[in-house]
Amino acid sequence: MAGLLMKKALLYFLVLLLLSSAVAGYVFWSMGNAGFWESSIRKFEAEDRVHPPKVGAILFVGSSSIRFWNTLARDMEPLDVVNRGFGGSQLAHVNQFADRIVLPYRPRAIVLYAGENDLSWPWSNSPQTVLNDFKRFVAIVHTDLPETWIYYISMKPCPARWSNWTTVHQTNRMIAEFVSGQERVQFIDVTPPMLDAHGKVRGDLFRWGGLHLNARGYALWTSIIRFIILGRFPVEKAAGIVQDVKPSGEQRVRTP
Repeated sequence: MAGLLMKKALLYFLVLLLLSSAVAGYVFWSMGNAGFWESSIRKFEAEDRVHPPKVGAILFVGSSSIRFWNTLARDMEPLDVVNRGFGGSQLAHVNQFADRIVLPYRPRAIVLYAGENDLSWPWSNSPQTVLNDFKRFVAIVHTDLPETWIYYISMKPCPARWSNWTTVHQTNRMIAEFVSGQERVQFIDVTPPMLDAHGKVRGDLFRWGGLHLNARGYALWTSIIRFIILGRFPVEKAAGIVQDVKPSGEQRVRTP
């Protein structure tokens, strides 16, 4: 009797495991379609109706590396920033929703992180496809907002996708080459400090699983990205203090 009950319990467990795997697989595959993110975009729009973002802020948009940057507002002080990262999105998805979560904010600068998911299994888009999608993003933004600066954060090396690094690195180079001939577009290369002395990715920058950045990883990104943006937009007012930040890195704080 006890053996029969154990067999039934094992059978139920296996059935539950198969069902859970099927659901997880369906959700994972659905993430490749832009429509999957509709609910996330509607949440942003609902939030905007209640708390409209400040026009002219710095917009951070893209996939989960932006979505999980929970300390972004504090890390980028005294800059006014808006976080519009959504899950495991791809560049094409950002393009599709640009008229709803990019253009309406009239940002003076956009910081974009996207493309890594596009290149990864199961979608495995080509480097040329990712480059073309980024070119389209630039065209979308600069057609409507010609004065807005666009910063592209290079796709990061990470332990979970290290086997695909050759393709990712190639795509980064292609995007950097394209950016070099554009006005008001800048490539931010976060790769060098994310690799160790042997050219391997630093595991200490990532959460368990090796895909998403931990606090140390975001602190590293902050040290690079914040300096570059403040170098372009040097005077910000916060808490009654005006901070002048020069591209050389020299800072001077004075009371207004």
